[in-house]
Amino acid sequence: MPVLPATAHRATTHSPEETRALGARLGVLLEPGDVVCLQGDLGAGKTTFVQGLAHGWGALDAVSSPTFIIVNVYRGALGARLFHLDTYRLGSAPEAEELDIDAMLAQGPLIVEWPERMQNVLPPERLWITIEHIDEMQRAFAFEASGARANQFLERIRNA
Repeated sequence: MPVLPATAHRATTHSPEETRALGARLGVLLEPGDVVCLQGDLGAGKTTFVQGLAHGWGALDAVSSPTFIIVNVYRGALGARLFHLDTYRLGSAPEAEELDIDAMLAQGPLIVEWPERMQNVLPPERLWITIEHIDEMQRAFAFEASGARANQFLERIRNA
């Protein structure tokens, strides 16, 4: 097995419940300004992971895929907000720029599905997670951190 750099981590889940639990471990760490990018094919488990992440963060709302409405905003305690952005239907980088990501980040963490469609618009400090569908139950996660805050996420996930 290859040695991973300190800015990377791998994990495998064996059920939707494990995928949600992995997301929840990250969710408890999220603060305004944090960016988590989720890359993976349709059906890879991105929304399932976000369900756990939002639960760990403390969302009061149910999580659903924002594919057709672009952005879901989940409420937390004391007015906190978690932004869940799906760029699958965006046609161009200028469309992504119109979303006012800076305003979202000032109010809460941002989770981005299909981040490769707007990579140039996202802040350079982020946690990039690639999710691979192995079989009906198993998912492989490859975490890559860019920046000090994202590296803190990896350290906490490794030790959880």
